[in-house]
Parts: sequence; C-alpha cells; structure tokens
Amino acid sequence: MTAGPAEADEIVADRMCIVTREVMDEAGLIRFVRGPEGTVVPDLNRKLPGRGVWVSLSRARVAEAIKRRAFNRGLGEVQAGTDLPDQVGGLLRKAALSYISLAKKAGEAVAGAAKVEEMVASGRARLVIHAREAAQNGRQKIDTLSGPSVETISLFTSTELDLAFGRANVIHAAVAKGGLAEKLLQAIRRAEAYEA
Repeated sequence: MTAGPAEADEIVADRMCIVTREVMDEAGLIRFVRGPEGTVVPDLNRKLPGRGVWVSLSRARVAEAIKRRAFNRGLGEVQAGTDLPDQVGGLLRKAALSYISLAKKAGEAVAGAAKVEEMVASGRARLVIHAREAAQNGRQKIDTLSGPSVETISLFTSTELDLAFGRANVIHAAVAKGGLAEKLLQAIRRAEAYEA
C-alpha cells in the first residue's frame, strides 16, 4: 500500500535533531547547511541548497551541537563559530520584526499608545506589542482594554520596534487581525521558544 499525498508530506516534514536524536516536525527545528567558506550557516527558511542538518529550536541545543562538533558529522569538516547561537537568535528576531514592518506597510499595524488603545477598543487588534522598556502603568492601561483574543508580546526593545516602524520612540504597538498577524505570532513564538 502506498502513502497518499498528505501522508507523504507528513513523512517528509519529520526530521531528526543531530544533538538529541529526537525525530520531530520541522517547525520545532532549525536547519543548517554548509556555507561556501566551509562555515555552518543557519537556514531558517529551509530553502538553501545542499545537504542540511537539523537542530532543536533551542539556543542551548545549538551551543551543544557546536561543543560536540555534531555539525561535522552531518556536513563534513565545517567551522561553527561560538557566536552561532547568538546569530540564530538574531535571525529569528529579525524574521519576526520583518512581519511587523510588512504589517505597518499594509496599514495593519499602528504605534503609539493612543492609536493602540483605539485599535484594541475597536476589536480590530490581534496582537499588542509592548517594548521591554515600557512602563508598567502604560502596559496595564492598554492590557485592560484587550480581550482574550488579543495576544500580548514583550519580546522586543524599543530600538528594534523603532527600526520595524521606521520612526523613533515606539513603546506600544498593535497589529490588526489577519494573515500577517498570524505569521508574526508564529515567528514570535519561534523566537521565544529558541530562548526558553
């Protein structure tokens, strides 16, 4: 009996972590490939050419793969710098921030306490984003307006949010319900899971 198309996709989506040897869905893993200079290169979008190896979505697991020289077993003789865990963390954050920029350009994201409060109160908000430096009373004022369908995120610094919005002093932001908000939320969850 042959596997149907859906079953075949599921089989392909399971990969093994080179550190834990655990088989899991690609969503819980990070792919790495050998770069042109013989270095280990993270492939977050899983599209770079060449043989890839997989590591659990965890800063500690990436560090362990370097320590154990696990990348060499799958990719041949490669150089994995000690900064690789930080590099991956930065790329995951950057991926999430790019969705904020896209949402802003699409008119689905706002910044500033008054605009955020307005989007939340109207029921259009899916995500509320507070900069890490946000004052507790400012957070509470917005969060009390949020219903159970609104996720609250505090992953980014004000500087990161400034870059995503292309303006200064972004402390509070909101993203409207829709596809971009869901993709952003998924990217944020990956970044958070990596640091957990």
